Amino acid sequence: MPSPQGARPRARSAFVAAFLSLLLPGLGHAYAGAYQRAVGFAAPPILLFALLAGFVLRMDRAELIGIVFVGWFLPSVFVLNLIALVYRLIAIVDAYRVAEYLNAYAATGGRLGRPRLILNPISAAGLLAVVLVMAGGHIAVARYDLILSSAAECVFNPEVDCTPSPGPSPSASPGGSGDPGDSPEPTGSAEPTPVGSDLPNQTAPPWNGEERLNILLIGADEQGGGHNTDTLIVVSIDPLTQRVAMFSLPRDTVDVPIPAGSPARAFFGRVYEGKINSLYVNARLKSDLFPGTDATRGYNALKMLLGELYGLDIKYFVEVNFDGFRQVVDALGGVTINVQIPVLDDRYPAAEGRLRRVYIPAGIQHMTGEEALVYARSRHGSTDFDRGQRQQRVLLSLRQQTDITRVLPRIDALASAVAGSVRTDIPRDLVPQLLGLADSIDIRTLRSIVFTPPFHQREILTGDPRGYVIIPNAERIRAAVAEAFTADPAVEDRRARLAEEGAIVWVLNGSGIGGHASQIASYLDFLGIAASAPNQAPDGPVSATTIVVYNGAEARLTETIAVLESVFGVTVTTAVDPDARFDILLTTAPSTPNLTPPPGP
Repeated sequence: MPSPQGARPRARSAFVAAFLSLLLPGLGHAYAGAYQRAVGFAAPPILLFALLAGFVLRMDRAELIGIVFVGWFLPSVFVLNLIALVYRLIAIVDAYRVAEYLNAYAATGGRLGRPRLILNPISAAGLLAVVLVMAGGHIAVARYDLILSSAAECVFNPEVDCTPSPGPSPSASPGGSGDPGDSPEPTGSAEPTPVGSDLPNQTAPPWNGEERLNILLIGADEQGGGHNTDTLIVVSIDPLTQRVAMFSLPRDTVDVPIPAGSPARAFFGRVYEGKINSLYVNARLKSDLFPGTDATRGYNALKMLLGELYGLDIKYFVEVNFDGFRQVVDALGGVTINVQIPVLDDRYPAAEGRLRRVYIPAGIQHMTGEEALVYARSRHGSTDFDRGQRQQRVLLSLRQQTDITRVLPRIDALASAVAGSVRTDIPRDLVPQLLGLADSIDIRTLRSIVFTPPFHQREILTGDPRGYVIIPNAERIRAAVAEAFTADPAVEDRRARLAEEGAIVWVLNGSGIGGHASQIASYLDFLGIAASAPNQAPDGPVSATTIVVYNGAEARLTETIAVLESVFGVTVTTAVDPDARFDILLTTAPSTPNLTPPPGP
């Protein structure tokens, strides 16, 4: 309804104008009636928003998240945030002043001369509140920007040491006992060696986006100031087929081959005789043996030797220490894991060298960081190879359950945990491409391979001066890696299950054919059953293949027995003999199939 003749026009609230400009620059000017000024203030942010929206819509989610890690992004955000702070401050104050000016102008009836602006304390307090609210948002953005910048510098620059000062660890344990469950002291010397001149600090050519990409994942035990690389998993990705495989090597693996032509052979010999988890310490200061700096040389050594063992070009590494792993999982709110086999460990190392009992039942379990670390590290009551499978299961569970909605509310704790515990030499500019590749991979096609005896490795429990060790069959491992994307997964899965049962099988020659027992034992070894052919003859003539299971072992060797019955077409029998040094005795006969492992490594 139009105002009565001579009535004063209704004044526009200066506080409301300021508040509306808080929501969008120019909106308060439009409310006050200064439309041209409103367009001038609103146009830049609207155009910038449209430009950013077009940029965002052209990228997928993973690549968009990866942009955060690119070197130029966070500094650019800081500068743009500062510019936006100043721009919005000007827009808010200007809208407030314009509204007051137009109110004063209307109050004078448009008479000549500058209108007198009267300060309203309540309105001024409202303006201050609007400015503080606006500034608070920009300060929060600047804070998170600095936190992420600092964390990214710690993670992507191995030369920067952001590790907190060492303190007592809740999982500390004595080392060097030789027990498979203990954390052994690094063997050898960490001192520089005067073998030759320093090698140049060379870096590998960056990944071209088409070749097979191999990344070494390292879990490091840094308790007591040490640096044992107890978890070593190589993730291999085929970008063309978008398939991925994971290869785990137990920490007690010894005699890993050193590449021909490497200066390290002059010092270590053809193989690195120490346990692989000690290589980092023994290589990091030897500038004449491995390329890199004191901060990267140990990682380069691990990439070189594992690359030689697997026949792969390992481009990058990602390392997380165990304390940091616990903090990261807690920062993410825990992790849910499908525990396939219960974990029972009566001697899990606890604080101050004490041992404690842990039990993790089978089924779906939601774990804290400490519980997930225990699940991944426990070894008593299981094997190194079972532990490798559990570690891969933890990584996959974290990969599947981590999304932006879980990360954002915990960004402070997560950035702090990551900054102090994660290191990598992946170029920051490559992260968006890698995240895009990871997002396109169907986890259901992942091949998870833990190199187990007797086919891929030989396990020595006692008698070796190095203690409990695992000696790899390099050629068989290399062949398995090369065929990871083409081999029958069922074959590898069966080998893993048979190795987990750990049956001890003796083969006696009752066929009268020279070398028949050794030939059968080699075939069983190829299947994944630890078999040997002692130079013993059967007690009497044998007319048919026999398989005898001793001392109740049939209850725990169901998979092994099923394979043997299928291969030889016989039904096993049972017997009791307290002196038996084996679980199963297989005796060949003239009718036993002439089985041989296929040609190959």
